[in-house]
Amino acid sequence: MFIGEYSHTIDEKGRVAVPAKFRQLLRGGAVVTRGLDACLVVYTKKEWIKLADKISALPFNKANDRSLARFILAGAMDVDFDGQGRVTLPEYLRDFAKLSKKVVVAGLYNRLEIWNEEAWNKFKMETEKQSNEIAEALGEIS
Repeated sequence: MFIGEYSHTIDEKGRVAVPAKFRQLLRGGAVVTRGLDACLVVYTKKEWIKLADKISALPFNKANDRSLARFILAGAMDVDFDGQGRVTLPEYLRDFAKLSKKVVVAGLYNRLEIWNEEAWNKFKMETEKQSNEIAEALGEIS
């Protein structure tokens, strides 16, 4: 599973290192796509297939379902890792997430998110301020 948050940099070729502890899970390759909060999401091939199957099964006659499918599926790209555990992020995805030099790689159990460091810090600060309300709304989880 993927857990934790890690600060990294993107080099001039658009490569970012994946934390060493996650590389074994991603050994068979991965898929990166747009995330819903202006970040990128990295899935193992197995998790990607599960998600893509669910999205492709959505009703084609509903505009929101078509939009979600286009957003997630059309934005996706197969990626591989080099010998140093780096993945090259396509320029269109880096532009979407406004990724520059400093990024945060966040482990979210079955996926990774890659965030612009400033956007991550803002999101995290806002979420921490609302943690009591969020916990209350999701009370049945605990």
